[in-house]
Amino acid sequence: MTAIDDLIIKKKNDSLTFSKEYEKEAQRLEIAIAVAQLRKELGYTQRELAEKVGKPQSTIARIENGTVNVSFKVLYEIATKVGKELHVEFK
Repeated sequence: MTAIDDLIIKKKNDSLTFSKEYEKEAQRLEIAIAVAQLRKELGYTQRELAEKVGKPQSTIARIENGTVNVSFKVLYEIATKVGKELHVEFK
């Protein structure tokens, strides 16, 4: 583990607020990475993906940079418009 990993673990153990916020941001980042990877796998630019799913390019950009809490509905629309399935899991 790195020093930053140790610090994050300590802060999560010391603060319930930090822990909750950290988990929310981690989920947002996971979604951002998944959408960006999907787009690159398909060989699309953000604009091309946006056109395919009927959304503004800025929506795709905000999803990919993690600045929006994207809804299940939007993720489902993205998946179906590009011929993919959307899976949600509880761990």
